[in-house]
Amino acid sequence: MLNHIKFSVMKMDWGIIEPFDDMEAIAEIKNHGYIKFEEKDNETLITVDVYGFKEGKHGFHIHEKGTVDKGCGSLCAHYNPFKANHGGPQDNRKNRHVGDLGNIDVDENGICKMRFVDKLVKLSGEYSILNRSVVIHEDEDDLGKGGDKESLRTGNAGKRIACGKIEKITKN
Repeated sequence: MLNHIKFSVMKMDWGIIEPFDDMEAIAEIKNHGYIKFEEKDNETLITVDVYGFKEGKHGFHIHEKGTVDKGCGSLCAHYNPFKANHGGPQDNRKNRHVGDLGNIDVDENGICKMRFVDKLVKLSGEYSILNRSVVIHEDEDDLGKGGDKESLRTGNAGKRIACGKIEKITKN
């Protein structure tokens, strides 16, 4: 005798990712390490552990697209859902893109290890960064203070030299 199981179907809105207790995501930067994101209590801890870069400061941003298989040039502009000018991570949402994370500071050995908290970067909700990308640029980001149009758009951070897709970490 076969038992019949009744299934119910629930409509899901896949456009908005709902928060869990703690959410974590990672962007693996091919041949250069990773950047990890941990959202908790309405803020996100960002851990940078990268290597193989030229000493100095390099612009560091979240970009709109996550299709890194087509190269870093295909990732569109900085993630900017509020249509603000470019700024720095200390600026509020009216004065920066969500994707404006400032600079990483690479030491003489080509390594950068740093941690900081950001209140605009989210792994859940309408403005989630999941499935977008992280890009490391060749030059220092001027945080929108360069005095020209490009500064207000990109921070004059230069060429995209490394990137990785931001993907949710699934805990077993």
